[in-house]
Amino acid sequence: MSDEHPFFFTWTAQSGAKPFELTGGQGAWFTTADGGRWLDLGALSYQVNVGHGNQRIVDAIKRQADQLCISAPNAVFPAKVELAKRLLAMAGPQFSKVFFTLGGAEANENALKIARLYTKREKNIARYRSYHGASMGAVALTGDWRRPAIEPALAGVVHVQDCYCDRCPFGQRVETCRRECATNIGDVMQLEQGVAAVFLEPVPGANGVLVPPPEYWPIVRKACDDAGALLVADEVLCGFGRTGKPFGHQHWGVTPDLITVAKGLASGYATIGAVIVHERVAKYFDDHVLAAGLTYYAHPTACAAAVETMKVYEDDRLYENAERLGPVLRRELDAVRAKVGRGFVRSLGLLGVIELEAPLAQWGTLNKELAARKLSLHVDGKRGTAIFAPPLCITEQELVTGMRSFADAAVAAFGAQ
Repeated sequence: MSDEHPFFFTWTAQSGAKPFELTGGQGAWFTTADGGRWLDLGALSYQVNVGHGNQRIVDAIKRQADQLCISAPNAVFPAKVELAKRLLAMAGPQFSKVFFTLGGAEANENALKIARLYTKREKNIARYRSYHGASMGAVALTGDWRRPAIEPALAGVVHVQDCYCDRCPFGQRVETCRRECATNIGDVMQLEQGVAAVFLEPVPGANGVLVPPPEYWPIVRKACDDAGALLVADEVLCGFGRTGKPFGHQHWGVTPDLITVAKGLASGYATIGAVIVHERVAKYFDDHVLAAGLTYYAHPTACAAAVETMKVYEDDRLYENAERLGPVLRRELDAVRAKVGRGFVRSLGLLGVIELEAPLAQWGTLNKELAARKLSLHVDGKRGTAIFAPPLCITEQELVTGMRSFADAAVAAFGAQ
């Protein structure tokens, strides 16, 4: 029971918390204190991109702790320099500066600050089905159920409708629509005036894997240019290969002004995030004060973990594996949908969802069936979604076995066609 523990559990009433004790893991699997070995089809909290038990990253943390374990925000050391250079190379030649943070929420908080300082504007746009973090500025951007509970939050955030093609908020069909989900953002900026930035996840992940039509990002990029607003790509969940590309926005050939990252940056082996800043924004702060800072900015052991994580991505060709297995995940999701006879399926790379309407009791049955099969993923009965985001190191056999086991669980919970 949760009252046996002297700490809070997140995003839940404490009496209903269902904790488990992790003891380790390897690759796409993790182990628990009761002797369980689970196939991790959700990368824990979407962060374990390189997989569990990667000794290379653990050893890199140990080496850094022996060399330099404490630093200061204005200090320079090799791992910090190398990490920044690697992130800039990954983002592209027009990016020139990195601001380090402790995680994704702080990355978006500092992107808010940078956008406000640079544009001298106070409004920002985000989508209703979005998640940008739990701190006050980031949760103000967030559009899902986590925001209303703490309102009033940061003033000046305007929410717009989503790229939700299966349930178009504009009543259109993707084959014949005029991409109103994208053009509406430009319309809102014209009506609002004074918008500093538009914050978008390349694919809203935890809110249903809403894969946009290919024209979406280019339309929003042009709208931001026309309005003098910055475009922020929140790559906290999508970044580092989750969608089959290093960054999710790279699927659509668009260059944002700011890129926020965390999760896969160190794959959960250390707490670190970053804002990657385009040179046209970064150069402004050559002569203007960047009013932002953190005591644990670019902590040495976190930088070392992130550098080694990025090397693992390269050496083990994990981005390529995610791209290769993307069609496999989609095929298996389509098979699940065919078996239960209803619902929607969406995916990009190793990020996918099956969405269907069913009573909460049936979703509860699904959770029990998954526990019996030792399958871990992100199930939300209230929103009718089961989201898959396995470690990028998963093998095709592991993925297929896990997805077919999920299919059996889904049939047991929802019935077969």
